[in-house]
Amino acid sequence: MNSETAPPGRVPPPTSPTSHFAMRFSSTPRGARLARRLAGQRLDAWGIPYDCDTHHTLTLIVAELAANAVGHGRVPGRDFQLSLGRDARTVRIEVTDTRTEGVPVVATPTDLRDTGRGLLLVEHLADLWDWHPRREGPGKTVWAECVLPAGG
Repeated sequence: MNSETAPPGRVPPPTSPTSHFAMRFSSTPRGARLARRLAGQRLDAWGIPYDCDTHHTLTLIVAELAANAVGHGRVPGRDFQLSLGRDARTVRIEVTDTRTEGVPVVATPTDLRDTGRGLLLVEHLADLWDWHPRREGPGKTVWAECVLPAGG
C-alpha cells in the first residue's frame, strides 16, 4: 500500500463461497506470518495442495496483503483480519485493516527502493483485485480473486 490516494474501483459482489475462513491477527510481522501459514493450511484442506502453483500464488498474495496491512494499515492496538472464500471456480482473499488514510495504490517501483512492489505482484498474480472502505467502521479491505485452473 502506498500513501498516495486513489478512489476505490468497482467491487464485484461477493460470491456465496462453498468454503470460508476468517480470523483476526495482531498487526505485527508475526501476525502476518501466521496469517500466511494458516491460509496455506486452509487452502490445502480445501484441496489446493501445498506443492502446486495455485497454492504458491494464493499464499504469496496473502503474504503481500498481510504485510501491507501490518506495514501500512497498522493502528496500534488494533488487529487486521484475513478472510478466505472458495467456490467451485474462484478463491477470494480479503485483508481488512483499521487505518483510513494511505489507501492502496500500485506504486511504480524504482531501482533505488527496496520496497513498494507488493501490490505490483498482487496485480500480476490475481485475476481481479481492488479495495473498498471497511463496512464496520474505519479502515479498508483489500481483496484479490484468483480463478482456479480447470480441475483444481
